[in-house]
Formats: sequence, C-alpha cells, structure tokens
Amino acid sequence: MSAWPTEIRLSKDRRTLHVSFDDGESFGLSAELLRVESPSAEVQGHGPTQKQTVPGKREVEILKVEPVGHYAVRLTFDDMHDTGIYGWDYLRELGRDGEAKLQAYLDELAAKGLSRERLRRG
Repeated sequence: MSAWPTEIRLSKDRRTLHVSFDDGESFGLSAELLRVESPSAEVQGHGPTQKQTVPGKREVEILKVEPVGHYAVRLTFDDMHDTGIYGWDYLRELGRDGEAKLQAYLDELAAKGLSRERLRRG
C-alpha cells in the first residue's frame, strides 16, 4: 500500500466522501462515483466483461461509513447497496481517476439509453 488515510469524512449533505492521505493527497469523492464504481461483485461482476452499468444514482447519498479492519471501509448507500469494500488504494484510484471514470460512466449510460436520474414512483 502506498499511502495511509489520515482522515475519512462524510459531508453534511452525505453526497461527498472526503479522504486525506498521509502523503498529502486528498480527494472529495462523490457518492454517485462511489456507488457506480462500487468494488462489489454486484457492480463489477467477476471479470471485466461483467461490469454492470448502474443508472439513476445522481442523487444517491451515503448513509454509513464503517471501518473494515485496518484496510478499508464499507459504505452503505440510501438505495441500501452495502456490499462494496473500499480499500485505501481503491479510494486513491477513484480520487486520481474519478473524472475519467465518471465520464466513461456517463458515456456508457448514453450508449445504453439510461439516465443518471432516479425513476420516480407514484
């Protein structure tokens, strides 16, 4: 592992996870990015060709941030997704490459005719 987190803090609106590392790098990770790039098998599948495109997560919020040992956190989102274990290196990767990953996600949504907006029931 290249760096250790010194702070993990959820914003008051629950839509940004702030992560700072002991080498001085820090990132504000959107809940949407964290949700659609969840390291869970539900999202990532069991191989590169199995990754799922998760629509409707623009307004998703993080309800809970729980430590997993000394190596990761588990996030619970307001859509009740809670199976992703976010290791320190993965959080750093999302911080560094988040804009490109989010753009790839938006391109994928457009290609599949899907939306970032939640479907409203009623």
